[in-house]
Amino acid sequence: MESNEYKELKKKLLSGRKNGYDRVGGDYQARMEAYCAGYMAYLDAGKTERLCAAETVRLAEEKGYRPYVRGMELKPGDKVYLNNRGKSVLLAHIGEQSLAEGVQIAAAHIDSPRLDLKPTPLYEDGELAYFKTHYYGGLRKYQWVTIPLELHGVVALKDHSKVSVSIGTEPGDPRLVITDLLPHLGAEQSKKPLGEAVAGETLNLLLGSCPIGGEEESGRVKLAVMQLLNEKYGITEDDFASAELEAVPAGKACHIGLDRSMIGAYGHDDRVCAYAALKALLDLDKTPGKTAVCVLADKEEIGSDGVTGMQSAAFDTFLEDLCESQGVPVRVCFERSFCLSADVTAAFDPNYSDVYEKRNAAYLNYGVGLCKYTGARGKSGASDADAETVAYIRRIFDDADVIWQIAELGKVDAGGGGTVAVYMANRNITTLDAGVPVLSMHAPFEVVSKLDCYETYRGMKAVYEAV
Repeated sequence: MESNEYKELKKKLLSGRKNGYDRVGGDYQARMEAYCAGYMAYLDAGKTERLCAAETVRLAEEKGYRPYVRGMELKPGDKVYLNNRGKSVLLAHIGEQSLAEGVQIAAAHIDSPRLDLKPTPLYEDGELAYFKTHYYGGLRKYQWVTIPLELHGVVALKDHSKVSVSIGTEPGDPRLVITDLLPHLGAEQSKKPLGEAVAGETLNLLLGSCPIGGEEESGRVKLAVMQLLNEKYGITEDDFASAELEAVPAGKACHIGLDRSMIGAYGHDDRVCAYAALKALLDLDKTPGKTAVCVLADKEEIGSDGVTGMQSAAFDTFLEDLCESQGVPVRVCFERSFCLSADVTAAFDPNYSDVYEKRNAAYLNYGVGLCKYTGARGKSGASDADAETVAYIRRIFDDADVIWQIAELGKVDAGGGGTVAVYMANRNITTLDAGVPVLSMHAPFEVVSKLDCYETYRGMKAVYEAV
């Protein structure tokens, strides 16, 4: 076989996956940077699911979205949203076609691993004041010590009012920290397995050391801290019982690498996909053929349970209300719908190559990562999209010139994970996972590629526009 003939055959029959930067040109870089600047601002504004929901609503209202009220008349082109208890948001751009033809959905989550305050968190020990925490989601506890932390959330009072708490974001604000054992005394700790070296009950936030009152009094530092909180927020210790306060890494999103090709921040999982799904919806420049729906859910990191999670009936109720406005049974809408479960995947990390299978790993700068299935071991807990569904997305992405790759989450039996895909699929909605590859996933500081972020947005937009 001649060399040219061989090359043509190879090009025709074998995969030609390329680094995304080898496929783009023109003003691509400028468009990508503009998109990523907006995403970084979204990250900085949305350090918790409540803050993220509030920022989502703000951006949506700027684009003409209005709160959905049950029974309101809806026509093609209308844009509505439902803020579910301030912690998840559902948005819809009503399409030209009947809801009997289904809807195009992008579903992401806006909660991230963090440290929640316990219901009775404040205590003093060794004349130091602390908050007790209970970690949320699948985090690695050793990563959360000795880093600066912020505190955000709400305190709900008995008179039905709420107090918003934010500590550590403004210039001059104090920050909190969890201390660790010094190496000089850490010999025994160093012998423990990585997952046991830092116990969950030692993730206590250091609050203060300055006492008030006479030296014969007890609990002087605790009382001093409570006095400061009372002066600023008007709360007492008993009010912690009805509070949701979350400790998250301090600092803003930043460029990573000398070439500034990556973004480092807390919360890429899964706000990088949430922003892509939201921004793609808000950027639709005309009424879509099918109704486009964006779901930004809570509680994914702990199983998607609860009234704001993807297993909640809130999504079903929202879609049922939309369907009733057109006299369409929601079950008919579901069976004709498609959902892109927009969640991150693991990016290949050469430093830990032994847990990846290189032929089926996602790589930075190769675009949005498709995952036919997630789960663990023998695909346990996965919806496992069928071949026709993957072909459907291949066609949509290729027609829109979206840069994409397909991957698994590490080697077989190396671990595993889940997304909201299974809960959408259980509703009889055709579903496929897709999202941004992430380095250091679930760490207090994660890394993503700008190109992958932008291509995920472009992929979401192509899904909304598909008919």
